[in-house]
Amino acid sequence: MSKVLIVDDDLIVTELLKALVKLGGHEPTAVTDSRQAVEIAGTVNPDIITLDLMMPGMSGFELCETLHSDPRFEQTPIVIVSARDDKESKDKAFQSGASAFIAKPFGTQEFLGKIKSIAAGLRLSTSLEI
Repeated sequence: MSKVLIVDDDLIVTELLKALVKLGGHEPTAVTDSRQAVEIAGTVNPDIITLDLMMPGMSGFELCETLHSDPRFEQTPIVIVSARDDKESKDKAFQSGASAFIAKPFGTQEFLGKIKSIAAGLRLSTSLEI
């Protein structure tokens, strides 16, 4: 079971993602404040992080860079879940350190499939290190 940190300022989306993460057999933690996300990440030590790009205060791009600049999270996969579905936003997300991009609105299977494949990759890399 992977720990998934969900960062989105929209409470409805946050609750939906929490439910989907639980449905996928993972342990969700959600925050609606991007500035609080770094602190919570340090407490939770997530295996996967999902975040929105358009948030007040610190944008998802900035948060992605901030998280990856922290040695504790530099290898943590970050999945962008955003309504910004243009090429420029996607390119900037990947340049900021994102591992994957899911456009809103998204399908349940698309989201669950992405989390499942990332979690499976984490388990594989962990077993190879042993």
